[in-house]
Amino acid sequence: MATMIGSGLSTQTGAAIGSLAFPVLGAVGVVAVRQYVAALVLLAVGRPRWRSFTGRQWWPVVLLALVFGTMNLSLYSAMERVGLGLAVTLEFLGPLTLALATSRRRVDVCCAMVAAAGVITLMRPRPSTDYLGMALGLLAAGCWASYILLNRTVGRRIPGAQGAAAAAGLSAVLFLPVGVTVAVRHPPTAGAVACAVAAGVLASAVPYLADLFTLRHVPPRAFGLFMSVNPVLAAAVGWVGLGQGLGGPEWAGIGAIVAANALSILTSRN
Repeated sequence: MATMIGSGLSTQTGAAIGSLAFPVLGAVGVVAVRQYVAALVLLAVGRPRWRSFTGRQWWPVVLLALVFGTMNLSLYSAMERVGLGLAVTLEFLGPLTLALATSRRRVDVCCAMVAAAGVITLMRPRPSTDYLGMALGLLAAGCWASYILLNRTVGRRIPGAQGAAAAAGLSAVLFLPVGVTVAVRHPPTAGAVACAVAAGVLASAVPYLADLFTLRHVPPRAFGLFMSVNPVLAAAVGWVGLGQGLGGPEWAGIGAIVAANALSILTSRN
């Protein structure tokens, strides 16, 4: 439990610290640095044997690299516009929708309706609604669902963590021109780079290693249940660390989405 709580807090704290570099590097620059850090950690852990990959193994790795980069870029861009709590909650709809869509149980239909009500509450039209920010959050959700499916395919075709490491390395290479462009147009400060690196360590390296340890001792069902707390952690970190307060309707929407996921997992037989 302590490891899971630490992993969740590390992820959301890293995202919050990374957002502090937005005024200098922008969301794109922060994501580029995060991709580099994630690649260094995963390549050190996975140690992929590039030359042994077949065509059947390469195509899901390439798709995973593209999805990995797009997911982080859309999430951080959404954070820049709508705040940490709402962005993470919208992203969380990806795995939740995937889980509910593959189920045939009536209780999951009810969970889907509860989650939909939460989304409507979060995205209710009003003069200050940032539709682009919310659209980016939903794009991150779609990427997260794709990330889960592709990770499963890569895991079946490539042993160990080699596939994930290869995808992270390829994604970092794709972001190299982005990082160079950002550095030329917006010369980074030491503080901004430090925040971006901290985001890479706290939001990528630490959670990845913690999750590897946790899943050796905790059943996937319990792990999935704890994942539903991440939107709440994100909202709390955004409130305490960034002063991004949420109103009653926003908290109600987040609560509905979290409750839908928790109910679905607790009533599952598998």
